[in-house]
Amino acid sequence: MSGRENTIDRLVAARRERVPPGQKLTEKFPVLDLGVKPKFHEAHWRFAVEGQIADPIDVGWNDFRQLVPKVAQVSDFHCVTTWTKQDVSWAGFRFADLVKLVQPEESARYVIMHCGDGYTTNLALEDLLADDVLLAFELDGGPLPIEHGGPLRMVVPKLYAWKSAKFLRRLVFQDADEPGYWEQRGYHHRGDPWKQERYS
Repeated sequence: MSGRENTIDRLVAARRERVPPGQKLTEKFPVLDLGVKPKFHEAHWRFAVEGQIADPIDVGWNDFRQLVPKVAQVSDFHCVTTWTKQDVSWAGFRFADLVKLVQPEESARYVIMHCGDGYTTNLALEDLLADDVLLAFELDGGPLPIEHGGPLRMVVPKLYAWKSAKFLRRLVFQDADEPGYWEQRGYHHRGDPWKQERYS
């Protein structure tokens, strides 16, 4: 076997190691949502952060884009419907940077995400503070398309993609957990793909 073949085999093996149990790799980027894709009107779009925080936010699109420095990252994306897309290129704000602005109270342990299509999901604040969690507004170097949750979505690479809420419009920090759309329908409250936390 040639050195080039050895290198290819190692690369293939490394990619497979990044695929959680029960998942299959795809080169496509399937689109899944509630069937409602809210239109984006830059002049009317608002984003709010509220709840148990010192400094609430309620801003329009242009002011939102100035809140914190933009960062880019490449991460894998795992859907509970058993597909994984590797090396997705996102850009946006680190959730942790936004947290520094709003200053959660000590009592705030959960964040509830509210979206423009009526969708909600819940996560512990601790999970959202990971360095790779983004409020993403770019995909592959361009504006985040509406079919992938544009203009803004949460991206939580280490958890199943239903936690990466599309059409994000509001974050609520609170002391009590509050199951969201899929969690009320039997999905796991956290959704770690490596533990196959698909259902409660």
